[in-house]
Amino acid sequence: MIFNEYLKIAIKNLRTRQLRSWLTILGIVIGVFLIMSLLSLSQGLKNTVLKQLSAMGTDIIMVMPGSLSDFMTTMMGGVELTNSDLQAIEKTKGVEAVIPMAYKGESVKYESENKIAILYGMDIKNSLSIYKEDMGMDVKEGRWLLPGKREIVVGSLVPLDVFPGLKVGKVATIKGKQFEIVGILKSLGNRQDDSMIGIDLDIFRSITGEKDGAPQAVVKIAAGFSVDQVAKDIKKNLEENAKRRAGQEENAYSVLTSDALSGIVGNVMAILQIAIFSFASIAIIVGGIGIMNTMYTSVRERTKEIGILKAVGAKNSTIIMIFLMEAGIIGLIGGLGGMIFGLGLAKSVEFIGKMNPSFYIQASITPGLIIFGFAFSFGVGCLSGFFPARSAAKLKPVEALRYE
Repeated sequence: MIFNEYLKIAIKNLRTRQLRSWLTILGIVIGVFLIMSLLSLSQGLKNTVLKQLSAMGTDIIMVMPGSLSDFMTTMMGGVELTNSDLQAIEKTKGVEAVIPMAYKGESVKYESENKIAILYGMDIKNSLSIYKEDMGMDVKEGRWLLPGKREIVVGSLVPLDVFPGLKVGKVATIKGKQFEIVGILKSLGNRQDDSMIGIDLDIFRSITGEKDGAPQAVVKIAAGFSVDQVAKDIKKNLEENAKRRAGQEENAYSVLTSDALSGIVGNVMAILQIAIFSFASIAIIVGGIGIMNTMYTSVRERTKEIGILKAVGAKNSTIIMIFLMEAGIIGLIGGLGGMIFGLGLAKSVEFIGKMNPSFYIQASITPGLIIFGFAFSFGVGCLSGFFPARSAAKLKPVEALRYE
């Protein structure tokens, strides 16, 4: 018997038991749907975050107090770099500029609305070029701040979510002082940054009372210096500075290059994708068990047919091939359905993200992902059908023909 004949027999048997076949296929559809949609979205999220990090120049370093193992505690617990820390960074050989990243939640009034918004200080006088060229910031509407002026620039989501309808040229009130809205920034790709309001650093310190230090700092490395070496020197100087402070214990500091940040994000997202795949695979295993159950049932129902095939000279390999084809076809159809629904959901989520700037995520659909979906579903089908197929091949012709 040739391959085409095997295929015809397999398809005929599936069509004879359509309801059972479609219910079995549904189990594979659900598993592949979960894997395709979650892997596509998680990879898209990873690509989006890495793209944001790549917008930050390779000669930029992030400095934060505390170790990465206590990252959330550091970010939420009010731990800050002191003024002496910032000075120690400035004095490090190879450092071109240090930008304190100071921010605080304050009440902001625009027209009749009064809301809490995150303000951050911008060292416009000394570091405007770094904001634009190295940190990927740009003005979408209006202009940049002028140093020492009561002016504000807002993130791209402020006119949409925080103060709907906010316009350049209008006035906002912060701590009883009026500020002119001079610019709306282009999206930076994440909700937090795009919902913040920037003001001149000196004015920020005067109205918030945050006169010392900053939660973190951005460091620009001078041309001709090794970023990794300067990062090591910065950490060494910060640790020595902490020792010199009277009554202070040695502090931990995180000094991260853009490559290091990208590596951390990549590792975290890889672990997330493995977890997603593991959980979604449970549904695939259930679908595979469904295929196995269907095939064992089919073997029992077609025992006499198997006996006839073997009586006319069909080899064990022929019987195995027919049943494996049936199982593989179930897996392939289930994989196709799962991919259509899964990738369709992922693209729908991406579309919602484009319609609503407050929701950032992009689906990543690659040829490799599609090939993997087909290969995985077909492999699960064949693997699930192997043992029933082997069971069918072991039947003896005489006993099979007598089976009722």
